[in-house]
Amino acid sequence: MAHSPHSDSQNAGSTPPAATGAPDPAGPKGTSAGLEKARRDKLARLQAMGIDPWGSRFDGALPIAEVRQQGEAIAPPPGQPAPDDGPQVRVAGRIMLLRSAGSLVFLSLADRGGRIQIMLGKKQVGPEVWPIVDCLDLGDVVGIDGRLGHSKTGEMTIFASQLTFLTKSLETPPDKFHGLVDPELRQRMRYLDLIHGEGVRERFIARSRIVEAVRRVLADRGYLEVEGPTLQDSAGGAAARPFKTHHNALDMPLVMRIALELHLKRLLVGGLERVFELGRVYRNEGVSPRHNPEFTMLEAYEAYGDYSSMMDLTEAIFLAAAQAAGTPEEFVWMGHTVSLKPPFRRARYDDLLAEATGCDATDPASVVAAAAARGIETAGRHPDVVKSDLFEATVEEKLSGPVFVIDYPAAVCPLTKRKAGQPHVAERFELYVAGIELANAYTELNDPDLQEKLFRTQLAGLAADDSMARMDHDFIRALRHGMPPAGGLGIGIDRLVMFLTAAASIRDVILFPIHRPHAEA
Repeated sequence: MAHSPHSDSQNAGSTPPAATGAPDPAGPKGTSAGLEKARRDKLARLQAMGIDPWGSRFDGALPIAEVRQQGEAIAPPPGQPAPDDGPQVRVAGRIMLLRSAGSLVFLSLADRGGRIQIMLGKKQVGPEVWPIVDCLDLGDVVGIDGRLGHSKTGEMTIFASQLTFLTKSLETPPDKFHGLVDPELRQRMRYLDLIHGEGVRERFIARSRIVEAVRRVLADRGYLEVEGPTLQDSAGGAAARPFKTHHNALDMPLVMRIALELHLKRLLVGGLERVFELGRVYRNEGVSPRHNPEFTMLEAYEAYGDYSSMMDLTEAIFLAAAQAAGTPEEFVWMGHTVSLKPPFRRARYDDLLAEATGCDATDPASVVAAAAARGIETAGRHPDVVKSDLFEATVEEKLSGPVFVIDYPAAVCPLTKRKAGQPHVAERFELYVAGIELANAYTELNDPDLQEKLFRTQLAGLAADDSMARMDHDFIRALRHGMPPAGGLGIGIDRLVMFLTAAASIRDVILFPIHRPHAEA
């Protein structure tokens, strides 16, 4: 490689995106049609030069983060000139900034892990490559070979000796200074949000690492990852409205699963003592900052455990996931300062309700009176259902957490074992942070006769053709073969990611949340 002159590129990052050094040959400068025509003209020029504008295999490129680590190791001391004998490196990425200075062009090149400055000199890349440089636009994907070093101002730079064109971008990127500000547009065009949104890529990388950490904790504890059916003949394991579909070959109605629970418990019967599934579930319900009709759920079941062992597992999962995501031990989420220092607080459901309302939470009449005083409908409703509504209205939003709320009203927990000597109390917990439920766990009910009775009570009153009114008789049959005592845990992965990345909406942590169809322009 010929010697590359150092350049003062301090201002490379402040040039507006339109300053590419190339004239706009079409119409009024800056119009959408004109900008697209300029890009297509460059596409034609590349093709005329025999360059494939859609690229090909490009082996050996290092992640930019790794290259930057190398650059830090050879950074010159303050006030000292930068050496010109840095290592040869190869990178690939998208052009985020582009500034022309005559026979020099400066790029800011980005990949998943970072950005780095590239200097393209006419003399260094040669007369055959320089016409390709003149066809570059913001958003293009290129490969670079060159020497790693530092500019006169100390900015880490790759002084290019070779440019490989990998992909032409035909669309103009969002305006640098305004970007994608409409949340719905950002979600619809997540690819642009990932490229240009502040912290967006990092959040979804954190999501991936959180999921890896969850799997690692469970695998280290002897859990087997399994897969249950997404299509089912009846909706079970939760109280939620399913999506309905029809199997043509079998001529039978089916529903998309609303939970993972019942098939995982069958596996406990079958002798797989520790199982979990990380999978999609579907609920045909509302859309909000906390709800998406399609979401990712973790459910884990452990034979010979109970809800206390699930608390220990939950803490281990949260701490490992936080470490993987780089989440600090103490931070602010939804206006609440939360601490991940274990052990998390435990608080009884009835104690929290009595503290918030002043009622006697063990006395149904006192609970109903407190609910009626707050405008909650009580007529003809089971006292435990009223109690649940009262708890939601008066307690939940005040739970900064993390706090395990334990021992729930039994009537609202049809899959949960009752507390010994207290048949009206279910051995269940929910983990709350900032008033939002992040985990739910039971000591699992394994009495088949009681389970069948509770199912019949739960389904009473539903129309016969309602997809939620079909009892899973095979699950009852499985319980009759003997399911060992067990603990079970459910964690909404999307909410966990919201929490650990301090996101305000579930739609910010789902790559492609559902939207109404958008008419094409």
